[in-house]
Amino acid sequence: MGEKLTGVNPKIIQWARERARYSLESVAVKFKKDVSVIEKWESGEDFPTYSQLEKLAGIYKRPLALFFFPEPPLEAEEKQEFRTLPDFEIENLAADTIYALRQAKAMQLSLSEINNGINPSTKKIFQDISVSSSDDLRKLAEQIRNYLNVTLEEQLTWNDQETALKKWRSAVEEAGIFIFKRSFKQREISGFCLIDIEFPIIYLNNSTEKSRQTFTIFHELAHILLQTNGITKSNDRYINSLQGENKYIEIFCNKFAAEFLLPNHVFSEIIRETIVNDKNISKISSDYKVSREVVLRKLLDNNLISQKEYTLKVREWYSEQVGKSQDKNKKSGGDYYANQATYLGENYLKLVFNKYYQGQYDIERVADYLNIKKVAMVEQLEQYLLDKGLF
Repeated sequence: MGEKLTGVNPKIIQWARERARYSLESVAVKFKKDVSVIEKWESGEDFPTYSQLEKLAGIYKRPLALFFFPEPPLEAEEKQEFRTLPDFEIENLAADTIYALRQAKAMQLSLSEINNGINPSTKKIFQDISVSSSDDLRKLAEQIRNYLNVTLEEQLTWNDQETALKKWRSAVEEAGIFIFKRSFKQREISGFCLIDIEFPIIYLNNSTEKSRQTFTIFHELAHILLQTNGITKSNDRYINSLQGENKYIEIFCNKFAAEFLLPNHVFSEIIRETIVNDKNISKISSDYKVSREVVLRKLLDNNLISQKEYTLKVREWYSEQVGKSQDKNKKSGGDYYANQATYLGENYLKLVFNKYYQGQYDIERVADYLNIKKVAMVEQLEQYLLDKGLF
């Protein structure tokens, strides 16, 4: 049995657990201990050993040194940062999602450090375009499409949803907003955004369908242009629980994303001579590289289906997508380096490796910015990127 660390601050042990959204019982299970052991660590009646504290730090995703601080660090509560998500939804955010939000803030800091506090993009949509939730959606969508320099005609030439996602990601990143990905354990989370003066970012759930990720990009882009943090869920029934401006913002962001990807005046022409059924919804979805939900929302907004029909069909499609995702995960865990390249994105990877090639960063610092634990894996990731022609 190792020596107990009496210098550990019990208040921070409790604070770290609560911020990570773990119950006492769940932590006790991980340690294979009685709940009373964890309770005593948090009350100061007893103290963990070094190895136990190291395990706690790993579970809560916190640096070991933090547990010796005199007071917990000041961190904004999710309820303060994400006001367009109802309190009950905030309370239901999983530990993995909370960690993703912390990870995203760390990425913003990394971007600032790498670029000396100045966004490297030659144009910054979040500074150049001012948006209000009372704006005309058609005019706004046209303005942003022109800014991104992607015409509807070009969108129609893309071969598939994967190509569309890559093109949209690239266009939005060129406009100054970095987009990162990760696979969320909380599958109903589609993504989120964090605003910032220089480095607003978007995170996407890579486990969702490509068309859903594309929709999330533009839902979150609307949030950023409105200067509000946002979390997007696959099921938007929570919007009915919101009040006032917060509710209107979420509705606006959904409508903007749909209008941007499939303008209503274009949709009206398409649907005029089209029978509304699953086959034709899928065809429109395929032609414009949007999700079936976008098409369904257009049908609802144009009073061509009822709210009940919309809700039932969305539930059906969500269950179908979850099933496919689970089957895919069972078959393969994926390639680590391919995943890292997808999650971090070409733009971010180039920023970090360029500093390395210029001799400004050593390999240990590169590993830190890429969130890679073993230095040898940096070289393997670099080789993967070279083999794929990304560098």
